[in-house]
Amino acid sequence: MIPMPFHSRTIGSSADGTVETHDGSHVLRFERYLPHSIEQVWAAITEPEQLVSWLAEAEIDLSLGGHVRLRWLNADEQGNRAVMNATITQLEPPRLLEYAGDIHGTLRFELREEASGCILTFSSTLPASNAGLPLQLAGWHTHLDFLAEALNGQAVDWPHWPIDRWTRHYERYAQKRRAKQEGDHSSQKGNL
Repeated sequence: MIPMPFHSRTIGSSADGTVETHDGSHVLRFERYLPHSIEQVWAAITEPEQLVSWLAEAEIDLSLGGHVRLRWLNADEQGNRAVMNATITQLEPPRLLEYAGDIHGTLRFELREEASGCILTFSSTLPASNAGLPLQLAGWHTHLDFLAEALNGQAVDWPHWPIDRWTRHYERYAQKRRAKQEGDHSSQKGNL
């Protein structure tokens, strides 16, 4: 399979997400430069006909307290698809959208202008007991790649979505997590 082009510039040296843990939650955070106006990116994250090209089928009542329903079209190996029901908790068009859902926790999209484009800061806040962080990181990493491609006119072909891309991201995040846990375990041993 030919890798699909990546059309966004990352902040710093990597497109990889980061994980912060505080107040009993993990915050997965990604920053991406997108060479598109805030208005174009806002439309891509709020309009159902654009959301389906990179994230999920969507129903969205774009108002504070409004309902959001996302039905992912990429399935796992068993054919399972995720559905999220959420409520909009913060809304400042066209710069901030946040919703809290029954799966994937609280999703937050923040946009700010940057040289002939904008910076998207995306975060997903999950309970700290979540053992599936590499799965979540790989999923959001892949969907944000899809967002950049959709903004350039390349919608995901969901029946044939490139699971190999997700797999590569997952393996990298799982390795990073193992290395961190081994490092944490080694430093704890030294302190005993």
